[in-house]
Amino acid sequence: MSGAHGLLVLRAGALTTVQDRGRPGYAHLGVPRSGALDAGAHALANRLVGNPVDTATLETTLDGVALRALAPVTVAVTGAPCAVRASGRAVAWGEPVWLAGGAELEVGRAESGLRSYVAVRGGFGVPAVLGSRATDLLSGLGPPVLAAGTLLPVGPPGRDPARGADGAGAGAGAAGAGAGAAGAAGSELVLPLRLGPRADWFTAESIAGLWRSGYRASALSNRIGLRTEAGPPLRRARGGELPSEGMVLGAVQVPPDGLPVVFLADHPVTGGYPVIGVIPEGPPLDAAAQTRPGTGVRFVRAGRN
Repeated sequence: MSGAHGLLVLRAGALTTVQDRGRPGYAHLGVPRSGALDAGAHALANRLVGNPVDTATLETTLDGVALRALAPVTVAVTGAPCAVRASGRAVAWGEPVWLAGGAELEVGRAESGLRSYVAVRGGFGVPAVLGSRATDLLSGLGPPVLAAGTLLPVGPPGRDPARGADGAGAGAGAAGAGAGAAGAAGSELVLPLRLGPRADWFTAESIAGLWRSGYRASALSNRIGLRTEAGPPLRRARGGELPSEGMVLGAVQVPPDGLPVVFLADHPVTGGYPVIGVIPEGPPLDAAAQTRPGTGVRFVRAGRN
């Protein structure tokens, strides 16, 4: 892997990090999972440039990123729909794009959703920590948050990028629909919830009200969790506190204010507040990762509770 064939960060954006599929399997050592919040968009970006799905990409937040290619590379941008330019020329979002050496890639502000993903053929070759190149904002593991002037090395290329309706076109449309569904004005995020393991800590009236009521995504949300506000607090059926217990991706924890928090990729491995239920992995959590503050949030029953 060579920095001479890398990408130079010209504009880092509000929050741009290196992400892959994270570090699952280390919770017993106190290491969070981390990884791309919108796993589907991350995987699609890699597929478009011919990378394995666990290859490192860049995850941007709201206002994109600007990069300069030090040598010819193929890139793709997925996730939140946005304008993409190569040296000032409009190029395709959700398609493989070839950049000449010296060309500048500008990933613009998200038009809906929050997070876009930038893949480069060969992947971003930053050093791996515990088998992952993901930046974990909670533990501090992995590479630092990107800053202007950062040089990102690129690994050796793999197979040819995907092209045509069975590759770039069909996949990109699905990614755009997912981002728009959670980010468009007046839209609502609907999250399927499997009750347990601590649903019995809440009154039957609160649980019944959970299905009838709506919340709103809070501006305090981050990579650790999607926080809610402006909904009915969940009332406890019992007092006291739990000993800390293991937390999983998608766990819906209820702090003392009674407003649910959906744990995302950088969530802590343990917690002492009761978990009323869990959101299944997949498209629902991908949509949660793309949800802007102020968007309506509603919980519905998933499977058999």
